Amino acid sequence: MEATKSVTAAKYIYSLALLSAFVMVTAFTALSFGSVQIGLSDIFASIFNYSPGNVNHQIIIELRLPRVLLAIAVGGGLSVAGAVFQAILMNPLAEPYILGVSSGGTFGAVLGVLLGLSFLGQQLFAFSGALFVIFVVFSLGRRFGIFDPTTILLVGVMVGSFFSALILLMMTYIDGTFRSALFWLLGNLSLADPGSVYYVLPIILVLSIVLSLFAQRFNVLSLGDETAKHLGVNSGFLRNTGYIVSSLIVGVAVSVSGIVGFVGLLVPHVSRILFGNDNRLVIPASFFLGAVFLIVADTIARLIIAPSEMPVGVITALVGSPLFIYLLRSRFRRR
Repeated sequence: MEATKSVTAAKYIYSLALLSAFVMVTAFTALSFGSVQIGLSDIFASIFNYSPGNVNHQIIIELRLPRVLLAIAVGGGLSVAGAVFQAILMNPLAEPYILGVSSGGTFGAVLGVLLGLSFLGQQLFAFSGALFVIFVVFSLGRRFGIFDPTTILLVGVMVGSFFSALILLMMTYIDGTFRSALFWLLGNLSLADPGSVYYVLPIILVLSIVLSLFAQRFNVLSLGDETAKHLGVNSGFLRNTGYIVSSLIVGVAVSVSGIVGFVGLLVPHVSRILFGNDNRLVIPASFFLGAVFLIVADTIARLIIAPSEMPVGVITALVGSPLFIYLLRSRFRRR
């Protein structure tokens, strides 16, 4: 891990205030786009003036606003989880999909589809599947009772591959509900219940704040376990807590969106390029950047083949893959 640069209080406040404003501007811009174009003045009127009979009010409040808020929750949560996974495992390639949590959640959701459950039932199965994978990887990934980053990664990859195979097996038995299953596999916000935002966003926000409070300890952890121990940081407890809380965020996000790839891998790297390697700024900045990234990706997914729409996971993969390669090559050239 590279040495971290100190972050002053002024830089911290200024950066997060700027990022918050960036999220707000992106969100309001996204609200105006769709099959019906709505101006910013009408958007403000719909949000701040209660008029349920107004068509614009119904479009904004009942359809677009919950979806934008879900994009903020999912994009921000996956990015924070990716940043923490990379910090505690000290591996720049660590992210929710590689650790198997996304595959476990998707397995639970597809199983719910196969059983003919409602969308709420599929969500519960998705979260349960993610919890099960968290428990399995955490139990098998520890060596002699101690959290071992390399073992966790290897076990996560193997468990994720196992559940991916089970998902493909179940797909062969799904007929009429194939589209619902595809929703979970490709990552999408279109079928999510708008009411989900009322519990998904608060949970992810609270857990992200909890992880941000551990950011300075994650900095110390990058210096090595022995150094961390001498500085009073319990590396085992910190890794266990970081892994469990980050995995819970992923489980909640997957329960409403399915697998949205590249967000948890790409956004933390962008955050480090922009703000340095200090996790005190990288982790909260990743939330805001991830929110912006997924809002933009979901807006593109809604518009690119309108009136139909493309799964947002396809957009994040198409944009994320070349962008990630470009950022890596640029970083190597600067070094």
